[in-house]
Amino acid sequence: MAAAAGDVCGAVVGSRAGAGAAVAAEARFISSAKGKGLFATKNIRKGETVFVERPVVSSQFLWNALYNYRACDHCLRALETAEENAQRLLGKSSLVLPHPEQCSIRKDLHQQCPRCQVTYCSAECKQAALEQYHQVLCLGPSRDDPTHPLNKLQEAWRNMHYPLETSSIMLMARMVATVKQAKDKEWWIKVFSQFCNKTANEEEEIVHKLLGDKFKGQLELLRLLFTEALYDEHLSRWFTPEGFRSLFALVGTNGQGIGTSSLSQWVHACDALDLPMLQREELDAFIDQLYKDIEKESGEFLNCEGSGLYVLQSCCNHSCIPNAETSFPENNFLLHLTALEDIEAGEEICISYLDCCQRERSRHSRNKILRENYLFTCSCPKCLAQADDADVTSDEEEEGEGETDDAELEDEMTDV
Repeated sequence: MAAAAGDVCGAVVGSRAGAGAAVAAEARFISSAKGKGLFATKNIRKGETVFVERPVVSSQFLWNALYNYRACDHCLRALETAEENAQRLLGKSSLVLPHPEQCSIRKDLHQQCPRCQVTYCSAECKQAALEQYHQVLCLGPSRDDPTHPLNKLQEAWRNMHYPLETSSIMLMARMVATVKQAKDKEWWIKVFSQFCNKTANEEEEIVHKLLGDKFKGQLELLRLLFTEALYDEHLSRWFTPEGFRSLFALVGTNGQGIGTSSLSQWVHACDALDLPMLQREELDAFIDQLYKDIEKESGEFLNCEGSGLYVLQSCCNHSCIPNAETSFPENNFLLHLTALEDIEAGEEICISYLDCCQRERSRHSRNKILRENYLFTCSCPKCLAQADDADVTSDEEEEGEGETDDAELEDEMTDV
C-alpha cells in the first residue's frame, strides 16, 4: 500500500535522488482507505525513467552477507569481479570469463573501515556511512565477539528469519543509528514517519508473516536485544512493545528488495558488444550454459541482496497491470522507476507487487498472495473486470502456490 508523503518526501527525494535526476512524479492523497499514490507531473513515454531514488536507509540481508555475497556495506554494490562472482556461484575456481574488460568492478577504489574492517566500494560510500550511521554501529575490535549486543541481535535474527530473506533487523538498527547521529533528529524522525502505518491487528499479521507461529515470543526477544544494543531516549517509543511492533511492521511493509550482481552487469555489457555473428553466437551460448550450471550449483541465490526504505517509491500503489517497474541497473542501491507504457500527466503511476507469472494467475490467486503478503485486496481494472470469475484456483495453481509464492516474490524484489 502507498505511504503517506508530504514536504519531507520532496525534501528527501530532492536531496538524495541519484545524480540530480529530475523527478517526473509527485505523491497525492487518494482516500483514507487507499492512502496516497504516485502521479505523473508530466507526460512520460514508455521506457523513460520516471525517477532515480536513493534510499533513506538500506542494509544487506544477514544470511546473504554470511554466505560471502560480498557487497558494499553502504550502497550494496557487488564487490566481487564478474569472474570471481561466477567462480563462487559455480564452485569452480578455474573458470575464466571471456571479455574481462566488460567487468565494471573497480577493486582499486575499495576501502575498509579502519576499526571494524567492513568494506565499501569507494571513499564516498565509506564517508557517507560514517556520517549517517556507522559511528554508532561500528563494532571496532568486537566485530567477531559473539557477546557484543549488536552481534547477539544479528545472531538472534538469523535464527528466526531464514532464507528466503525478505527483511533485516539491521535496517531498523540503521534507522535508529541515523537518528542517534543526526544533528536534526526531529527531521529524521519525521522522514521515517512518512512511511505507511498499519493498525495493531495488521501489524501483528506482518510480524507473524516474518517470524512465524512463535512470533510474539521472538518479537519480545528481539526487542530486548534491540534495546540493549541501541536504546536512545529520543526514540523511546520505538523501544516499547507497541512501538517496536510498529517499527517492525513499517520495515516489513515498506522495505523494497535490492539486488546487485557484478555477473549480471558483465552479461549486460557483453550483450551490448558489437561482435561478428559467429562470435556473438558463441558468447551467447557460453552465457546460457553458465547460468544453467550456476542454477544447478547455487539455485536461485545469485545476487547480493538486501532491502531499503525509499520515500517516493513507497508511494507507488499496486496494479496487476502496472505502468511502471523498479530496477537496479547501476549495480547499487539506486532505484530506477521506469515507465512500461506511455503515462499521461495526472495519471497514477503503479507498480506490481507480483511477478510476471503471478500476474497471469486468476484474480482469486493474485489476491490470495496480496492479502497474505501485503494485507489488501486489489481493485485494479484487471481485477474489477474479473470480479465475476469464480473464487477458486485451478488444480495446478493450488499445487504450486505454497511452494513458489515466497520464492517468486523474492525473485521479483531482487530483479537487477
